[in-house]
Amino acid sequence: MSNLAIALFIIGLILLWWASRQRKASGLPGGEVIYSDTQSWMPVEEALYDNDLGLTGRPDYLIQQGEMVIPVELKSTRVTEAPYDSHIFQLAAYCYLVNKHYRVRPSHGVLKYPNRTYRIDYTPEIESKLVELVSEMRTKGHLRKINRSHQSPRRCQNCGYRSVCDQTL
Repeated sequence: MSNLAIALFIIGLILLWWASRQRKASGLPGGEVIYSDTQSWMPVEEALYDNDLGLTGRPDYLIQQGEMVIPVELKSTRVTEAPYDSHIFQLAAYCYLVNKHYRVRPSHGVLKYPNRTYRIDYTPEIESKLVELVSEMRTKGHLRKINRSHQSPRRCQNCGYRSVCDQTL
């Protein structure tokens, strides 16, 4: 074997090792990325939609592991104790949409924060709570005032509705 072939083989091993480390550091589960809404290296996919619930969503990633499709949501905020309820239900909505779109029920989804990663099981109970929540949002959507659901100034500061909200902290 020539020196060039040996050098190329060693470089290949180093690149495989580096890619494996990058994947682990990303917090993404193993598998093939089949959907991305990050615009970083794949074309942005169309939103997932369910007509029955009137629900639309774009998970950051969908990872396929065999027949299973796992939604992954990346968050820019740090967490101290546990993921925010709103993030859990956002992820549950993505699990629901994956089930409707791909016809395979995810066992879980992944919430990736800068300082922690959580595996959130997609149970029948969380699905039922999600459907209730969406229904409640639809029935109360006509109300003029829905009170803020937190006491976190930082969340208010980063909120997309801050400019029109009369309850900022």
